Amino acid sequence: QVQLVESGGGLVQAGGSLRLSCAASGRTVSSYVMGWFRQAPGKEREFVAVISWSGGNTYYSDSVKGRFTISRDNAKNTGYLQMNNLKPEDTAVYYCAADPKAGPLRLYVGRPDRYDYWGQGTQVTVSS
Repeated sequence: QVQLVESGGGLVQAGGSLRLSCAASGRTVSSYVMGWFRQAPGKEREFVAVISWSGGNTYYSDSVKGRFTISRDNAKNTGYLQMNNLKPEDTAVYYCAADPKAGPLRLYVGRPDRYDYWGQGTQVTVSS
């Protein structure tokens, strides 16, 4: 069983930056796909970004492309989401997710049902 714990959320002004971390425990996730989703109040969970096991392949939602960067450190069993130039519409609970199944990375874009493991989420609030 894999446990995922997000950290790094908080309150930031528009234009600011935050770096979210997703620490995995229970099993090494170095061969897992890792992704980030977010959910704002009253809205459905939204795909943000996904990264392959090696870190060599990534996808982003159009709303964060060019501002957010997903990365991972397999030696630390940890994934990251660097968020720059934050906007009030980025306000949400951010969740990391991981999945051990092999397959094309594009199949994980926008598909929360493909991920087996989820963290509890961390709140990000961007003030205008």
